[in-house]
Amino acid sequence: MSVTYKIATEFEAIVKAYEKAGGKPEVFKSSRIASLVVSSNKVLAANEIPGIHMEAEELPSGIRATIRVEPGVKLEYPVHLCFGVLPQEGVQEIYSQFEIGDGAQVAFIAHCTFPNALDVRHIMDATIHVGKGALMHYRESHYHGERGGTVVLPKARVAVEEGGQYFSEFNLTIGRVGRLELDYVVDVGPYGVAELVAKAYGYGDDSILVKEAIRLNGEKARGLAKSRIAVREKARSEVHGVTEGNAPFTRGHVDCIEIVRDEAIAIAVPLVSVRHPSAYVTHEAAIGTVDKKGLETLMARGLSEEEAVDVIIKGMLGG
Repeated sequence: MSVTYKIATEFEAIVKAYEKAGGKPEVFKSSRIASLVVSSNKVLAANEIPGIHMEAEELPSGIRATIRVEPGVKLEYPVHLCFGVLPQEGVQEIYSQFEIGDGAQVAFIAHCTFPNALDVRHIMDATIHVGKGALMHYRESHYHGERGGTVVLPKARVAVEEGGQYFSEFNLTIGRVGRLELDYVVDVGPYGVAELVAKAYGYGDDSILVKEAIRLNGEKARGLAKSRIAVREKARSEVHGVTEGNAPFTRGHVDCIEIVRDEAIAIAVPLVSVRHPSAYVTHEAAIGTVDKKGLETLMARGLSEEEAVDVIIKGMLGG
């Protein structure tokens, strides 16, 4: 699939929004970097390189995409994905399937941007298969503008085969959240590794729900479900972190930290279960305000209380 630009003006607009979400527009000009750009239900640009195959079907309100990485392929550069909705209202449904071949190594950088949203609904439904001994990194960053008019529903079902590794990071820390409901479930085979990280910063009347589950089904599988959430004003967050040790010598951990300010509400529900005597699963959850000593130190250096709080929260979310 060679680089194709269907609608130049819309492509330029979505790439500008992509930059606001933290992306680097120059990646779409390189023939050495695999990429896919989708605005609403239009595939505006696609670049396929040796070792990776991308198919995208335009649907009435989104796309269906299949991405396959050939066995043994080690991609030099991350694959860049851009999904966005430019109008103030709309629905975008992304149905994606990732097939990472045995022994392959690949990283994805995805940016989802809805800069003008007043009433935008974004649905991401992914099925991911990481083959034996394969490695997949997936980093997703969002920008929703400042009006809180976005509903985002990311869902992923992931299978990691023997010796495979899957690392996922979801970031929604710039601009308003609106309503976020994240739902990830990962099944890990023998000697496999899974790590899920979710970071979000809500304010106004934003609503954040994070559900992450890692099922360690194979011998010596390892998993970490980690969340870093901050809410202020009248925002609400709720985190459900689940790790299951279902096989011999599995190791898992649930790690949740939430910072709450003003009239916001934060809830954490860590759940661990063990179904084999040699499995070991732990959890840690902490909810509270920002550290008083750190706050005083920053304010002594000339920052207002609000600025100091923001620095501390962004430091936590950046870590």
